[in-house]
Amino acid sequence: MIFGIRAVIEAINAGKEIEKIFIRREMGGDLLKELFDLVQERKIPVQKVPLEKLNRLTTKNHQGVVAYISSIEYQHIENIIPMLYEQGKDPFIVILDGVTDVRNFGAIARTCECAGVDAIIMPMRGGAAANADAVKTSAGALHIIPVCRENSLHNTVKVVAASEKASHLYSQADYSGPLAIVMGAEDVGISPDILRIVDDMVSIPICGQISSLNVSVATGVIVYEAVKQRR
Repeated sequence: MIFGIRAVIEAINAGKEIEKIFIRREMGGDLLKELFDLVQERKIPVQKVPLEKLNRLTTKNHQGVVAYISSIEYQHIENIIPMLYEQGKDPFIVILDGVTDVRNFGAIARTCECAGVDAIIMPMRGGAAANADAVKTSAGALHIIPVCRENSLHNTVKVVAASEKASHLYSQADYSGPLAIVMGAEDVGISPDILRIVDDMVSIPICGQISSLNVSVATGVIVYEAVKQRR
């Protein structure tokens, strides 16, 4: 965590990967404008919050600004996809649509790295933080597999969505060729705007009384079905 307007500006200018910035509501001034210009240029997530929240984050003199430095360096999917094609590979991507639990994120990253997934895509806002807990749960995989934060989750080649509302089982889908697997949020699943553009929806059979699997476990099941077919 870093705090203070000037300190956050200097961190951004120094190339630090900023996870998120909290700014007190109704703040103004030239220095804050300089910060906002940098934030827009670097596409850093910002949330305006009441003073009470900032005071809960730190008791130090935060000057109305608190930022978290990411434990990893984010990448951009538009740089990764052409490189994969140049290598003669069909892209294999996992998209996390609203997964917010850092341990689920870390566990998914570990599975993806083991399975040879080329990259993980997350939304710029509303996704799990790449913090120390996420890195630890990933067993270091988050330092290996590329993670991309994108304004739009539509930057995919082919999409297979995992949904309990799907009409057929995950093992019946075709995972060959360029592929992006979408996994939804822990509570509400995949967002409607993503479901509207997917090529296919699949489900995992549930034989017990609990209605759904943990998202990291479900990701493992589907990703390894893809691995089996692609091999």
